[in-house]
Amino acid sequence: MNRKKRDFFLKLLLIVGSTAVIMLLLPHNDVQDYVYEENQPWRYPLLMADFDMEVKRDAESAQRMRDSIDRNFLPIIKRQDDKADRRIQMFNKAITGKTPDVSRLVLNKLLNEIYARGVLDSKVYDRIQAAPGHEARTASKINGADALITIDCNTMLSPAMAFEFIDSAYRVSGAPVIEQHNDEIAASLNTILVPNVVLDTAADQKFRKQEYLAADASIGVIKKGQRIVDRGEIVTPQIFTNLNTYLQKVAENHSDDHTDTYFYVGQALFILICFAGLYIFLAEYREQFFSSLRKMLFLMTFITLFVVFAVLMFEYFRNGIYLVPFAAVPVVILVFFDSRTAIFSLLVTVMVSSMVALEPMQFIFLELAAGLTAAFSMRTLSRRGQLLKTAALSFVAYVLAYTTLLLLDHGTLAGYEWRLIGIFAINAVVLSFVYILILVIEKLFGFTSNVTLVELSDINSPLLRRLAQEAPGTFQHSMQVSMLAAEGARAIGANTQLVRTGALYHDIGKLYNPLFFTENQHNVNPHDGLDPEVSAQKIISHVTKGLELAQKEKLPEMVRQFIPEHHGKSLTKYFYNTAVNNNPDPEHPIDKKPFMYPGPNPRSRETAILMMADSVEAASRSLTDYSTEAIDSQVDKIIDGQVHDGMFRDSPISFKDVEEIKVAFKKRLQTMYHGRVAYPEIRQQEDTAQNQPAAN
Repeated sequence: MNRKKRDFFLKLLLIVGSTAVIMLLLPHNDVQDYVYEENQPWRYPLLMADFDMEVKRDAESAQRMRDSIDRNFLPIIKRQDDKADRRIQMFNKAITGKTPDVSRLVLNKLLNEIYARGVLDSKVYDRIQAAPGHEARTASKINGADALITIDCNTMLSPAMAFEFIDSAYRVSGAPVIEQHNDEIAASLNTILVPNVVLDTAADQKFRKQEYLAADASIGVIKKGQRIVDRGEIVTPQIFTNLNTYLQKVAENHSDDHTDTYFYVGQALFILICFAGLYIFLAEYREQFFSSLRKMLFLMTFITLFVVFAVLMFEYFRNGIYLVPFAAVPVVILVFFDSRTAIFSLLVTVMVSSMVALEPMQFIFLELAAGLTAAFSMRTLSRRGQLLKTAALSFVAYVLAYTTLLLLDHGTLAGYEWRLIGIFAINAVVLSFVYILILVIEKLFGFTSNVTLVELSDINSPLLRRLAQEAPGTFQHSMQVSMLAAEGARAIGANTQLVRTGALYHDIGKLYNPLFFTENQHNVNPHDGLDPEVSAQKIISHVTKGLELAQKEKLPEMVRQFIPEHHGKSLTKYFYNTAVNNNPDPEHPIDKKPFMYPGPNPRSRETAILMMADSVEAASRSLTDYSTEAIDSQVDKIIDGQVHDGMFRDSPISFKDVEEIKVAFKKRLQTMYHGRVAYPEIRQQEDTAQNQPAAN
């Protein structure tokens, strides 16, 4: 597999992997999740019914109705006469031989009488006595249907009352009683006096549930398209019940497995389409980014992690998705890519994250307003203080966008949520600290931000301070080249800060042998007496030594590129020409290779600009005439020669760019070497001035 196919496969794997990660963390439910409480405002948009829905009583009202049914529900009882007969037989057996037959007959008669009247369970008796009219009901069949018959229970007795009745009637009867057996008779009565009229549990539950149906029955209908609750409305118990009913019905309607599968497929396709749009944009308009696997890895990882963070914040915090600083997406990407890529990445991130937002359109409008404001407020990030301004503008954009949406939706600011404004403020504060994230990304992916370039261009940095002390001529040359190259970069819209920083470090290799370079010599030239090839190697070595020093000092890769590319594969013409002129055998020409820099030739617009600036600045020092014509001629000669030698074939610089750079160089050099006005000298003799009287 060649490299091109491998990179294509890895990029495809990136987009599939990012989609899979997001899909795993997305709430896999196409039913909207709402969090609400009774007697609290509804904080979501207007909710309307998607279908006809029966309206039930709220839980409190239904419970009150059930309580009322329980209070007024007449007990349903049934007689168990076979139980009474068995108990009387048990009693006769127990007292036989212990009391006269006359007494036994009296007791039997009394037992039959009370069982005929009915002995009720104590709890049932209390319920009947508490009911109006002391009535109960019995289940019966009327024309084959279950029915209830109300009966008068005034004559029925509880077990205690039955015992008292028998005791009292027995004593009044005057039946002969054997005194020593009275306690045994009383104990036998207590044993056999059990209720023969009991609660009909099955019928009681059946008919009670039938009456409960009235409490749970529908009290109305909410038609499709009818309002259920609106934003800011208090969730009353009835609305609370309506919401529960509606959401339960929605969940039931979406419980079908095929529906869930289609929904997941839709989610995956949505994410893939968003990422595919980003890929197409980069492949068509930002090929330099798309061709870099490292940059694509960062871009997809960054967007995916932002979406994952948004999903988690949505899941665990109320309005948590608005705490996510989406405006940081264009800010960070702008630092390492460009403005269009930053804006497109913001769009993709917001669109994918909107899948979990409660109000997708509101979310998209708010985040794009803040994100685009952040992107437009900062062309390049060169100072950390810029983030404070960007964060403040982002907060203002949030507030204005939110106010606009509120006015559009309701035509009033009555529902203004100050809590949401506080969330926007926290969001802005987090955005102001995105500088830390930029530093982390630089370390992880080997990128270099403008902030780092600005810090490196500080002439008080250790390496530049050393250059100023040990090779002051080279340091001054680098400063002049830096200013000249920055003008050229500004003229064609290249990375000015990168060119400026690269120019300051392009000659650091001269620290090893500073005296071998003209700008550091003082009437002593160590090349005198050296073979031209040896001298050439001394000069060329500042490139290889510079790369070694840059690696040791851990300069960023994009800065190190300026060291070999500012000379490219050009010749050290002075020593090559000298070698050719001194060649004693013209039939054997001088080999150019020992006199050539190792290269490569410039591969970016920025390194191409530095090559031009370095040569033009060095050549301008040899000028004796700094007229406009002389400067223009020198600039044209140097740069046209480099173009002719093919020095810029590997860089994306155009002929138009070259012409604009020439113009910028000429203006800058004319400013640097402008003629100065000669100060007039005093013609009078100094002693004449001394003879003048002093002023008082």
